[in-house]
Amino acid sequence: MSIRDVVTKVGEYTYKIPGSYDKKMRASGKLYLDDESFEALEDSALEQIANITHLPGIQRFAIGLPDIHFGYGFPIGGVAAFSERNGIVSPGGVGFDINCGVRLIRTNLTKEDIEDKLDELVEVLFKNIPSGVGSKGKIRLKENEIDDVLDYGAEWAVKNGYGWEEDLEYLEENGRIKEADSSLVSEKAKKRGIPQLGSLGSGNHFLEIQVVDEIYDEEAAEAFGLKKGMITIMIHSGSRGCGHQVCSDYLRIMDKAYKELKLDLPDRQLACAPLNSKEAQNYLKAMFAAANYAWANRQMMTHWIRESFEEVLGKSAEDMDMGVVYDVAHNIAKKETHSYKGVKSDLLVHRKGATRAFGPGREEIPLKYREIGQPVLIPGTMGTSSYILKGTEIAMEETFGSTAHGAGRVLSRSQAKKDFTAEEIEETLDEKGIKIKATTKNVIAEEAPGAYKDVDTVVKISDAVGIARLVAKVSPLAVTKG
Repeated sequence: MSIRDVVTKVGEYTYKIPGSYDKKMRASGKLYLDDESFEALEDSALEQIANITHLPGIQRFAIGLPDIHFGYGFPIGGVAAFSERNGIVSPGGVGFDINCGVRLIRTNLTKEDIEDKLDELVEVLFKNIPSGVGSKGKIRLKENEIDDVLDYGAEWAVKNGYGWEEDLEYLEENGRIKEADSSLVSEKAKKRGIPQLGSLGSGNHFLEIQVVDEIYDEEAAEAFGLKKGMITIMIHSGSRGCGHQVCSDYLRIMDKAYKELKLDLPDRQLACAPLNSKEAQNYLKAMFAAANYAWANRQMMTHWIRESFEEVLGKSAEDMDMGVVYDVAHNIAKKETHSYKGVKSDLLVHRKGATRAFGPGREEIPLKYREIGQPVLIPGTMGTSSYILKGTEIAMEETFGSTAHGAGRVLSRSQAKKDFTAEEIEETLDEKGIKIKATTKNVIAEEAPGAYKDVDTVVKISDAVGIARLVAKVSPLAVTKG
């Protein structure tokens, strides 16, 4: 029997995989999709949601978000929470690009203020912020400095002159998870991270100049400092080779651990260890260190974006009001307290290709936004709009305070290169008035909008279900890619 045969539709945008599908399931699965998205979803991604429910200590259900697609172990667009008392941690539930995330910077500029300088801005940004496979940053860390980056994250960057102290208030975890321990990161991971700090990377990572096109929630937009017609800048990047190596290192350790513990897993890629084990605690502390690296990385790029705008426009970043709206992590597992039916539980929430979307009142949200809910940033694909939403109480109840992270890939990079040419995409973007600068033609083809789900649909479902509510839409004017 196919898994698709047992999935039931339980709401306009909600599907359920019953816990009876497999006798080893410890919970059910829940997916947030419209009918068209459900029909298009690979059976393998549905199987991955069911597989997650085999893991010890899982709470309530495994979740597939509107951008779900097949991944390593967990699907991308997958969320699961595990009891701190008898649960596990699985590197496959975080992914290789630890704390791949998005940051939004506002300005007080309008399109008219920059349209004559847009070409120059793109060139200067491309020069000042290295991108591409294996790209190296502009600075050279001393060998022992990488430990400080891993332990202190964005705090290290600000202390060393990259950005403003107030930036830290508007970063998830304030840009640093204090439990990080650089001593548990391998020398190979550190060596990969040292030359890449302060670089954008490749693939779906990007830097984009945008304009606020639509405001859907005036109160929330005002709290977030957003106005229609305003220029914003979005960064999408992660922990580069450092995070990838941390994941690779600990997958080998977990693979050995789960076999020794005789954990019965349906997929080796779900290799895990009990939270109270040395293997789990070491992985968490190393993963937090890689997450700190990513926050430092985006912080340094924020600094160079401000410098680039200053260079081209001849004004100070302060005069252009280039403050951080927010910074969210996509691939991470974190200890959080959640309530269900009035009972509070300490959980380890895995978000893989998923964005935290905490509702109003949570102390983790900056004071300025606390009554509104956490800003949620959902980037589109090259040439499409991106969205700013706010977290909700419904998300707290339904998805452990989580929502989608982006458009979600539907074509492999190799297939995208067969189906699209860089020239076609550049021509289409040019017709829309969008400027693009990339390291190679290949990356333009690989990241074709047609290789991704429709971000408008992803956001529409999130808003309709109530796991994040629409605040504003931003549209691209120029994009640089690795």
